[in-house]
Amino acid sequence: MAITFQFNKIAIQYLQKQLKARTAALPTLKSKESVLRMSVQKQKEKLAGLQKQYEARLTELQADIRLWGEFPQDIFFIKQIITQPVKIAGIAVPELKEIIWDTREFSKFNKPTWVTSGIRLLKELATAVAEMDVLVKDIEILDKARRKTTQKVNLYEKVQIPEFSSAIIKIKRYLEDVENLEKAGQKITKQRLAAGGAS
Repeated sequence: MAITFQFNKIAIQYLQKQLKARTAALPTLKSKESVLRMSVQKQKEKLAGLQKQYEARLTELQADIRLWGEFPQDIFFIKQIITQPVKIAGIAVPELKEIIWDTREFSKFNKPTWVTSGIRLLKELATAVAEMDVLVKDIEILDKARRKTTQKVNLYEKVQIPEFSSAIIKIKRYLEDVENLEKAGQKITKQRLAAGGAS
């Protein structure tokens, strides 16, 4: 959408103020966009690493698949996942702080000895899944912020700054033309008055 303006000095002042604000903000926005882009990439690499570790651990567990059939299913579950906000490039994203588990009491004499290590192993896997979920949310939030910042950079750089600059030039030229016409009119009036006074 093209900007609308009047051909006067007040409009020039307003447009110059707007142009100055956008020109000053542009380097900061570009820097923020760059940091967000790198942060998204870093979080994606972290997520890929976690997924790889998780899948490797699951493959290890496949060897003992028959034992897991004896594992008591209701022995523990996740009660609460606690996240805390952290800021990356000024954008708040969740970070996994703690997982609260609800573990049922069980007799170590009546259950196989590996159940305790099985609980520890399953908690590790559940923690990895929770971390991956949080990372996916982080990536979504950061990528959305990056897209918005990119749009703003493009708006300033490719639309508003050129439009404000062009409008200022147009107004200045118009005002110069008006001033030149007024001077020419005054000159003609003086010449007529001088010619009229001479006769």
